[in-house]
Amino acid sequence: MSHPGIAETIQFVERYGYALLFLWVFAEQGALPIPSLPLLVAAGALVRTGRMHGPAAIACCVAGALIADSVWFYFGRRRGKRVLRFLCRLSLSPDSCVRKTENAFHKYGLKTLLIAKFIPGLNAVAAPLAGDSGIGVVRFLAVDALGVAIWSATYVGVGYLFADQLELALTYVQRLGSGLVILVAGLFAAWVLWKFIQRRRFLKQIDVARITPEELRDRMDAGEDLYIVDLRSGLEADSSSFPGAIRLSAEDLTANSKQIPRDREIILFCS
Repeated sequence: MSHPGIAETIQFVERYGYALLFLWVFAEQGALPIPSLPLLVAAGALVRTGRMHGPAAIACCVAGALIADSVWFYFGRRRGKRVLRFLCRLSLSPDSCVRKTENAFHKYGLKTLLIAKFIPGLNAVAAPLAGDSGIGVVRFLAVDALGVAIWSATYVGVGYLFADQLELALTYVQRLGSGLVILVAGLFAAWVLWKFIQRRRFLKQIDVARITPEELRDRMDAGEDLYIVDLRSGLEADSSSFPGAIRLSAEDLTANSKQIPRDREIILFCS
């Protein structure tokens, strides 16, 4: 027999099913912190019992995500890097968010949209990145729709295959009660604190060794022997760079650290 709380949850999803999927996915892709994964899995369980239609559920997810992604695509095309930086400020690791996501998009191009929904950080910025890169609207919508379909079908399929195990797991979770909630909340708080400490350390390190572009230009005009490394992704670095700068990603910089000269001042150029 199903636990009463589980039965109520299933009934709620069943009652508002398709509209709930559409609105929930739309809100998540609109940058609200409400993960839709549990809802997709629950929908899969309902599909298995015949109380929801699988293709219709996936179509609702695609529609909701496409509307939200289209808005971010438009802002990315009109506002460029400002939109990307705004979204990355919501992350606990904004210093690496822009670089990592732009590097991923520069490396894999439009194919990034096929996996973006599975990766939280990339999911938030994939659409504005596509807009900023100059990709056509029709191509964006086609590939983005396919990516959303793959993403939603995957988790609906998980719910379909493991419907019985899901109900059993939820029963155990409810038996643990508030103890489990306190444990999860404590672990999450510890992780947030650790990320905050890491960010503070990073900002403290770079604050004492910062140079403005104007100061760098003056030193170059004065003939100083500087070793300049351009760490920006291809999407941004293609527009401008300092003469003589070496183009490397942060990962390549770490891997090729032995090739970096030790007898010259090294300046890292990033955004």
